[in-house]
Amino acid sequence: MKDIQKLNDDRNVDIQKVGIKHLDLPLIIQRKNNSNQVVYAKARVNVSLPRHYKGTHMSRFVEVLTEWKNKNLLGVDIKGCLEKIIERLDARSGELQFKFKYFIDKKSPVTGNSSPMSYESTFEGKIENGVYRFILGVQVPVTTLCPCSKEISDYGAHNQRALITVKVSYDETEQIWIEDLIELIESCASSPVYPLLKREDEKFVTEKAYENPKFVEDVLRDVVVKLRKHPIVKWFEVECEALESIHNHSAWAYQQEDKTSKTF
Repeated sequence: MKDIQKLNDDRNVDIQKVGIKHLDLPLIIQRKNNSNQVVYAKARVNVSLPRHYKGTHMSRFVEVLTEWKNKNLLGVDIKGCLEKIIERLDARSGELQFKFKYFIDKKSPVTGNSSPMSYESTFEGKIENGVYRFILGVQVPVTTLCPCSKEISDYGAHNQRALITVKVSYDETEQIWIEDLIELIESCASSPVYPLLKREDEKFVTEKAYENPKFVEDVLRDVVVKLRKHPIVKWFEVECEALESIHNHSAWAYQQEDKTSKTF
């Protein structure tokens, strides 16, 4: 049959990214304790398209991802999967991203009750000019308590749930566990949040937050300082959004740094 995608295009436009989004796939994630967790992931995969091709072959993305899934390699060999996609599509660059919920059994701080808590997470692989880059991302819900509110009020202070989103990149020979990245992020908040709290736990959490007030600027700076000092992280992006409890808007802060090109 005639291959329409390979027909010549005369508009002289190299397309930077073309591919598919929102492909549902099971993904096997290796946990820090050496067990595996199967998660439901949404995949986005794209490649560059030279100007002389009319289109890319969308079915080949699914073919390669299915091949890697059947080999139980998705999540552990993103680089190999992406290299195969670039080869099959005759492209110069490509990206593969998985978005999924990662579950950790989390104990409440006083009673020790354990319950699963989910964290929005991402695995991203990028190849450009033959260079591979992996990016790990996680979004962590936390509690923040307003320092200004605490200072000016005769009693009480407003607090809220905040979302801290962190992406980190590091050498493919190294390893950062999702669990460790979550722990680093939670340590920078007024208090972690928990899936299950009894009265004793709630007392502990609210008092902990009250003794540890944080603006979004405070949280962001604390995360940035820890990532700057991290021996493995080469690049990072941090976003903190406080879902304000007394305002009809969010407070927000953002920072991105490449440690390979800066001295702090």
